[in-house]
Amino acid sequence: MKIIDCIPKFLQYVKIDTKSDDTTGTSPSTMKQHDLASKLYEELKSIGASDVFYDKEHCYVYAKIPSNIDDGVKRPAIGFVSHMDTSDEVSGKDVNPRTVENYDGNDIVLSSDGSVVLSPKDFPELLNHKGEDLIVTDGTTLLGADDKAGVSEIMAMAETLLSNPEIKHGDIRIAFTPDEEIGAGTAFFDIERFDAKYAYTVDGGKLGELEYENFNAAEGKITVNGRSVHPGDAKNKMINAALICYEFHSLLPVFMNPMYTEKREGFFHLTEVNGGTEKAFASYIIRDHDEKLFEEKKNLFAAAAEFLNKKYGEGTVVVEIKDQYYNMIDKIRPHMHLVDNAKKVMEELGITPIDSPIRGGTDGAALSYKGLPCPNLCTGGYNYHGKYEYASIQEMRKVVEILLGIVSKYGENYK
Repeated sequence: MKIIDCIPKFLQYVKIDTKSDDTTGTSPSTMKQHDLASKLYEELKSIGASDVFYDKEHCYVYAKIPSNIDDGVKRPAIGFVSHMDTSDEVSGKDVNPRTVENYDGNDIVLSSDGSVVLSPKDFPELLNHKGEDLIVTDGTTLLGADDKAGVSEIMAMAETLLSNPEIKHGDIRIAFTPDEEIGAGTAFFDIERFDAKYAYTVDGGKLGELEYENFNAAEGKITVNGRSVHPGDAKNKMINAALICYEFHSLLPVFMNPMYTEKREGFFHLTEVNGGTEKAFASYIIRDHDEKLFEEKKNLFAAAAEFLNKKYGEGTVVVEIKDQYYNMIDKIRPHMHLVDNAKKVMEELGITPIDSPIRGGTDGAALSYKGLPCPNLCTGGYNYHGKYEYASIQEMRKVVEILLGIVSKYGENYK
């Protein structure tokens, strides 16, 4: 059996700018995501996938690999999902990936002027990759391993299955989604067309990670209505909206902040603030794994605005809180074979499974609540959403083996 290498695919895909944008109000949020979608559509057809479909309105790509076992045993259709878009935090245009062969544990100078350095002093987990080959950025863009690593691994799995019919498997489903980074990856996902009983997102990080818990998530926004008066005549008249934004933030617990939290600890994360004396705005994301603590955080957010409205006048601070997604654990518990089989495959490959709650979310969380139980698998990518992003070539290739192993597990006499 020849396993198709995912790395050449990855190096092609990352050069396609697919950054999403939560300000456009469209689906997909950016038309350039179609550039990768159309490429994947054509590639899936060329390797012989079945029922390849490209939703040209909303930018989803679907495909099937029919079962090649005819023994009368009914097996569940297993799906694999990755997202095509990249974060809007750092540019994804003109990505120029570079391979560092046989990493020696020293600093990696990324930028041509030497100002951007990937160092184990800042990222100690780099030392775990000594002797491996790493794909890094040129220090001016992100890499796009989130989630083009997952896309390339699924594509390599699909091509391997289609070119090696001796690998026995049940029905396999594949989907690539837009706009996951802005929380809209499953907004127009066609569950019926996908037609899988269970699925995995391939959107994690470190080799061995197997995630089936994630944050409950909400977006919180405040609009502060101030009153602008000439500062020379402002006493008891001016209401400075920008300062009230800062005051609002000071009412939130200092250590419930991403900089000070880990594991299952939740937080308030200020993502944007702007404005002036007359009007100001601030955006937050609110996160917690525990449903009760999640509700308490949303209530505290609203209570901070209520306090300021009593202080400065009703309508000074207008709050909007919108739930985004929920912890998938309750939807996975009845189907723990998804977790158990993935763990068995990893162990058979000599990989230690890592149970770790996701400090974020995936399309899998939303899909699980839509009736498609969907834990998350590793990709071999690290330091997502920034210039220091990198991927391990050896780990990415191992992920393809994990996917093929899962396919084989569900190709056995499943009960």
